[in-house]
Amino acid sequence: MTTPEWLKVARELHSMSQVGLEHAQNGFETERYERLRELAAEIVSKQSTLSAEEVSASFAMQPGYITPKVDVRAAVFHDGKILLVKEVNDGRWSMPGGWADVGDTPSEAILREVREESGFDARVLSVVGIYDANRVPNEEWMPFYHAYKLLFLCEITGGEARTSHETPDVGFFGIDEIPPLSLFRTTMAHIKDAFAQNGNPATGTVIE
Repeated sequence: MTTPEWLKVARELHSMSQVGLEHAQNGFETERYERLRELAAEIVSKQSTLSAEEVSASFAMQPGYITPKVDVRAAVFHDGKILLVKEVNDGRWSMPGGWADVGDTPSEAILREVREESGFDARVLSVVGIYDANRVPNEEWMPFYHAYKLLFLCEITGGEARTSHETPDVGFFGIDEIPPLSLFRTTMAHIKDAFAQNGNPATGTVIE
């Protein structure tokens, strides 16, 4: 999927505004950079169901120099099938994971997500891939923020299947049994890369 030009412009304006606000030397500069953020919010608002005020408030929650967010996902296998969790937000499925928290190492972040969303304890074996999370084939959803996705191959060390308030169902699926996916969390390309590395550990890490 190609990122639309309006979103590229909005992201760049947002990034410029945040960097400018971080280094503003006086009230005049602050006002100008706040106006840049407002313009970015107006662009997004005209292309979505959100108001300019809602988008601007969301943008303002990211103070300081703008860098990509980090999404972590776990490819966990059992008897040749991959662990997926059902997302309460859209009723579709994904590999367990979410935004990495400040203070966590990448492995700590993903193992906590696996435990909280599926009930299983796990350990990290390797990195399946490092992806640009914004390049998703989903016209129904367009991320406002730039993000990277880290996909880890993991194995179960304990625990048992358990749902959560975010994930009302948990299951294992073969490559030909994959249910409808929550595409901005997990795509079929991620699934195939995970199966490839699980079947052949010598498969190289995918890097976009």
